[in-house]
Amino acid sequence: MKETKKIYKIEEGKKICGVCGGVAEYLNIDPTIVRVIWGVLAFAYGTGIVLYFICAFVFPNKSDVVKKEAKARVINDDKNKK
Repeated sequence: MKETKKIYKIEEGKKICGVCGGVAEYLNIDPTIVRVIWGVLAFAYGTGIVLYFICAFVFPNKSDVVKKEAKARVINDDKNKK
C-alpha cells in the first residue's frame, strides 16, 4: 500500500509558525528556498502574508499527523489479523 503525502506545519526548526518548513518537507526541498519565495510574494504582492497565515491556521501540526497515521496503522493491523 502506497502512503500518501500529507502537508503540515513543523514544530522543530520553525521560524514563525512552521508553514514554510512543512511545505519544504512536502516538496522535498530546502526550507530556505520556500522562505525566500514566500518573502518575495509577501513584499511584491502582499498575498504571501495572507496566504501564510491562512496556511498556519489550516495546516495541522506534524505531530498530530504522525499520531493519526500511527493510530490508523494500529487499526489496520488489527483488522488484518482477524
